[in-house]
Amino acid sequence: MTKPLSSDLRGRLIEAVAAGMSRRAAADRFGVAASTAVKWMRRWRDTGSNAPRPQGGDKRSDRIEAHAKEILGLVAETRDITLSEIARHLQRRHSERFAPSTVWRFLDRHAMTFKKNGARQRAGALRRRRAKTSLARHTGRP
Repeated sequence: MTKPLSSDLRGRLIEAVAAGMSRRAAADRFGVAASTAVKWMRRWRDTGSNAPRPQGGDKRSDRIEAHAKEILGLVAETRDITLSEIARHLQRRHSERFAPSTVWRFLDRHAMTFKKNGARQRAGALRRRRAKTSLARHTGRP
């Protein structure tokens, strides 16, 4: 991803337009696209700032975060619930569609991960293994 253009350039373009130059002429003069000049002027008019907007980051997790209390409650009451079951529950109750990977990222943000135990890692006869599927809270990332 490229870096935003300098605040100095933004300020000079905004001053030129404020002094009466058209946005397209100012864009040509400062070597930026006309659409860029329009966006910078709109941002300056709306916020009074010529600073660039933050880049990157998560822009859509607020949809699933709105259901955080319910999802965490589901996990607490049904420890072996799967990601797909959580996604189906949200679709049934709220008509919101989430991929299992979105549910996983939500649980990861809330420090809820699959509990790996030593018994599961051992080699041995299949009949001797007992499947224990549960989610556990951890305090930090490795």
